[in-house]
Amino acid sequence: MTLTKDHIGGLVFLCLSVAYGYYAGQIPMFPGDEFEPFHAQTLPNALAWAGGLLSIALLVTARRDRQHRLRLGGYDFLLVAYLLILVVIFAIALEWVGFLLSTLIFLIGGYWLLGVRDIKTLLIASVPFAAGIWFVLSQLLEIYLAPGRLFTMIFGG
Repeated sequence: MTLTKDHIGGLVFLCLSVAYGYYAGQIPMFPGDEFEPFHAQTLPNALAWAGGLLSIALLVTARRDRQHRLRLGGYDFLLVAYLLILVVIFAIALEWVGFLLSTLIFLIGGYWLLGVRDIKTLLIASVPFAAGIWFVLSQLLEIYLAPGRLFTMIFGG
């Protein structure tokens, strides 16, 4: 049996869908909600089923020829490790400097790790996206995004 990238992706996606479906069943509901057509578990369960079906379809339709087989030598695991470290830095920075600045740092760091070195390009690719996501979440959807401990300590707000 030839193991390809599509097989690995399908298996990982299937595992994530099964775990998501399990935890979707743990969402608490109000008494009587189980008799309603739509409740707190409806969309998560539908997403889990759709993800499971799509991952099975990917496993069944994956190419099996030698040209598409999995080669460990073609991957840059050091880059993946750096990106994972960047995600951890983002999680820590989120609490201290807030959503907007930590997202900006994360995007600039990610683009820099992927090879973009021009400061102007880094800023043009990062600032509008971070500001746009912040605007949509905080202003349009009215989701509270904490400003960060440093901002609160400095400005008392």
